[in-house]
Amino acid sequence: MLDIRGVNKRYGMREVLTDVSFTVADGRMTGFVGANGAGKTTTMRIILGVLSPDSGTVLIDGVPVTASDRRRFGYMPEERGLYPKMKVAEQLVYLARLHGLSPASARRNTADLLERLGLGERARDTVESLSLGNQQRAQIAAALVHDPEFLVLDEPFSGLDPLAVEVVMSVLAGFAAQGAPVLFSSHQLDIVERLCDDLVIIADGEIRANGSRDALREQHGSPRFEIRTAGDTGWIRTVPGITVIDFDGDFAVFEAETDTASQDVLHRAVALGAVHTFSQQRPTLATIFKEVTS
Repeated sequence: MLDIRGVNKRYGMREVLTDVSFTVADGRMTGFVGANGAGKTTTMRIILGVLSPDSGTVLIDGVPVTASDRRRFGYMPEERGLYPKMKVAEQLVYLARLHGLSPASARRNTADLLERLGLGERARDTVESLSLGNQQRAQIAAALVHDPEFLVLDEPFSGLDPLAVEVVMSVLAGFAAQGAPVLFSSHQLDIVERLCDDLVIIADGEIRANGSRDALREQHGSPRFEIRTAGDTGWIRTVPGITVIDFDGDFAVFEAETDTASQDVLHRAVALGAVHTFSQQRPTLATIFKEVTS
C-alpha cells in the first residue's frame, strides 16, 4: 500500500500542494484527475523522489519510502523520455538491465510486453520511426519492463486510439490483478471512470474528493432517476419533491428530494399503466469532477 500523507510544496510564494493525502491500495487502480496545473504531476514526482516535499511524507505499508524502495516503482512521465534513435527492444532490455534484471529476464520481459502492447513487429524499429501512439506504447513498456511492484503513470492514455486504449487498459489491469498499487493520471474522464477502482480529484493543489468510485457516486449529485412508461409522463411534474430534468413523451429523467418522492412517481406510473423501465442514474465522473472543483 502506498500512502501520501500531509504533503506540502511551495515554489517561492506560490503554494503548489496543500496537505495532500491519499492512499493507493494494493491491487487497485486509482485514477488521479485534475485540471492542468492542479498538482498531479508535482505529486507524482514527489512520490518518485524526483522532487522533495516541503513537508509530509510518502509511505509504503506505513514505512517512509527509501531510494531502494523506489527501484521497485514503474514510472511513466508525461513527457516521453526514450532515446529516439535507439531500437525499441534494445532500449527496453537496457532499461530492464539497469533495474537489475538478468540478460535473459530482460529479453523475456521485453518480448512479452511488446507482444501484449501490440508492438511485437516494431521491436527492431527505432523509437523516432514510430507513430506518436506507438511511441506512447513503448513509453508504457519502459515503465513496466522490470516487473515493478508499484505503478505511477502520468497520462498513459495520451495520444492513443481507442483500440490502443483497450490494449493498455488490459495490461495495466493485469498488473493490478497481481497485487500492484496502480496510480495513473488522465484528462480522459471516460477512461478513468471505466478503469479505476478508486478516485482522487485534485484542484488548486488540494484534494477535493477521494474514495472508491462507487462511494463517490453515492456521495455526490442529487438522486436522479429515469422512467419510460406506456403513456405520457408529463404528469410527473406535478409530484411534490420532483424536478424534471428531461422529458420526451413516454420518457422522463427527474431528480427526487427524498426516496418517498421517487417511489411516489413509480407507484403513480404503475397505477396509470405499464412501466417499461425505472432506474436510478448515478452521476458520472465528469459530473462529480465539476461539482467538487467548481
